[in-house]
Amino acid sequence: MQLATRAAAGKAWCMSVLCKLVEIETSVHLANILFPLSSFAGGKRDPSDSNVVDTALREAREELGIAVTENKVWGVLKPLSDRSGMMVAPVLANLGPLEALTFQPNPSEVEEIFTLTVAHVCNPQNRGYTHFRTGDRYGYTLPVFHNAKYRIWGLTAIALDHTLKLIIPV
Repeated sequence: MQLATRAAAGKAWCMSVLCKLVEIETSVHLANILFPLSSFAGGKRDPSDSNVVDTALREAREELGIAVTENKVWGVLKPLSDRSGMMVAPVLANLGPLEALTFQPNPSEVEEIFTLTVAHVCNPQNRGYTHFRTGDRYGYTLPVFHNAKYRIWGLTAIALDHTLKLIIPV
């Protein structure tokens, strides 16, 4: 998950979450960081990656066209399991000011890059929960984040929710 800062109309810098929009094969436009689904840059480990941080930095280069150095990494969140059982280790990094970044998205992997401010995703009007059923019974609940154009849900929303709990005082 990439965090960046942005100057807010003459105000102090504000923190933003960087997401990508990926068009799925069926062209169904649902926004999920992770896919249109919305997600964070990331992917499977390559044999050349020595750890999850290397994987995240390589994926940021391949998908977004930006070079993130290891000293920008804040840490690795608790691994999450997707529906197939694959473990995902979200890597949290500070990209610095958005204005200083030159994105070169890989068109085969990224349809659009967008940001949401941390203030936006923390606003109770922009977040909620989706309840899922298993058969005819309640199954589980997951967070969801909204703005006018996108809906962040699924594993991306879980990683974002965990990140917010770490960086925002209660």
